[in-house]
Amino acid sequence: MIDVLVVGGGPVGLATAIRCARHGLSVTVAEPRTAPVDKACGEGVLPAAVRRLAELGVVPDGHPLHGIRYLDARHRADAPFRHGHGLGVRRTVLHAALAERAAALGITVIPQRVSGFDRRAGHVAAAGIEARYLVGADGLHSTIRRALERESPAGNERGKSARSGAAGNGAPRNPAPPRYGLRRHYHVPPWTDMVEVYWSAGAEAYVTPVSPDTVGVALLFAKPPRTAAPDPDGTGPRDEAGADGDYDARLAAFPALLDRLGGAPSASAVRGAGPLRHDVARRVHGRVLLVGDASGYLDALTGEGIGVGLAQADALARCLAANRAEEYERAWRRVSGPAWRFTAGVLWSRNQPLLGPRIVPAARRLPWLMSALVNYAAQALADQRRSRAVITAGTRRSRAGRPGAPSVNVGRCDRSPPRREAHRGSSRTVFREGDIRCGPGDPSRTGQLSLARPRRQVFPRHVQFPRCCCSRSQ
Repeated sequence: MIDVLVVGGGPVGLATAIRCARHGLSVTVAEPRTAPVDKACGEGVLPAAVRRLAELGVVPDGHPLHGIRYLDARHRADAPFRHGHGLGVRRTVLHAALAERAAALGITVIPQRVSGFDRRAGHVAAAGIEARYLVGADGLHSTIRRALERESPAGNERGKSARSGAAGNGAPRNPAPPRYGLRRHYHVPPWTDMVEVYWSAGAEAYVTPVSPDTVGVALLFAKPPRTAAPDPDGTGPRDEAGADGDYDARLAAFPALLDRLGGAPSASAVRGAGPLRHDVARRVHGRVLLVGDASGYLDALTGEGIGVGLAQADALARCLAANRAEEYERAWRRVSGPAWRFTAGVLWSRNQPLLGPRIVPAARRLPWLMSALVNYAAQALADQRRSRAVITAGTRRSRAGRPGAPSVNVGRCDRSPPRREAHRGSSRTVFREGDIRCGPGDPSRTGQLSLARPRRQVFPRHVQFPRCCCSRSQ
């Protein structure tokens, strides 16, 4: 029996497998298609996601990105990245790089489609494999998520009704029609090192340089739902964006972009995805867990999808390595919640008749605000939240002496029993870089810093510690 069976071998599924393998777990990926697989994708990787890929040992070839530019018929606003650069990379190139890294780590990929599973005592069985945990990473239209919803009709109804609150993710009510995406590449040298976002009355066009001679153009738009026959499994219509979407007609709504393309030949076929929004009530169902788009998705408007998926993969692997799968729900909300709220806010503004047309002009007049928001999406969503989630997940139950806790070095208070952790103040106190823990022989138990002690431990930025004995006297 293996530790983890990952259903879905896309970028997030492979990232999850790589993270699990690096934590010492035995892992197998079930994916019926041979990598690389091309799908509709904006193909812009933000700086935090570039760093996460580097942590996995994956450095795909692509075109450096140094910011995001917003344009409408009369205005232009630039928001450069402040910390590092992003990367424009073909999805096939990214997928191939992750598959190569997984193969180098000895991760087994079986060419099987998993549409169901059996829960057994202490493990899950699927595709002829028994595993302690099964992870659904099979995309927007996840078969694993559908199987879980069929198991729990009440939970499914809660998930559907959660569209007013994004299943507890903090997203405001969004009664707008479902949104879809279409993407095509063009043989033309990039004219900028930024992602360009063109706005029209009812759609956006994202231009991403992906190589020295190719750009990708993705269109996001809303359209009213259409009546369709349900799938054979009875889960409802599966409406793909490309079924009735006319890419050329929608692209004509952006004359400035057409002038830039200048009649360049297409470099790929049109691919579609949608509906984009999928509300999910919960991500943990015993020993079956969801990650990536399968765990819930709101919209591609802010372009942080791959970064949040990589953050979810990291959080999931840490929880499974500590044998605490139940804590993944909380960790998921911690790494995904800011992205959901940010995307929901922008999407809500986009759908308001008075606010929507004024977003780009406002960005032009308030460049500092637009730059702050873009950099929040590009870095803070992953990096600033990650350390808190990691430390919290790694230390929450280690005090109880539970076996299998990850080796996160948070230091111990020298005046307390081994199960009590280092401190200063309450559980909400956050140590900053350069803070030094109290050492043995401190003159008081108030948690004050002992700077004169020769034994000093400097903690990294944003490390959060639980309460311990030294704070009880306060």
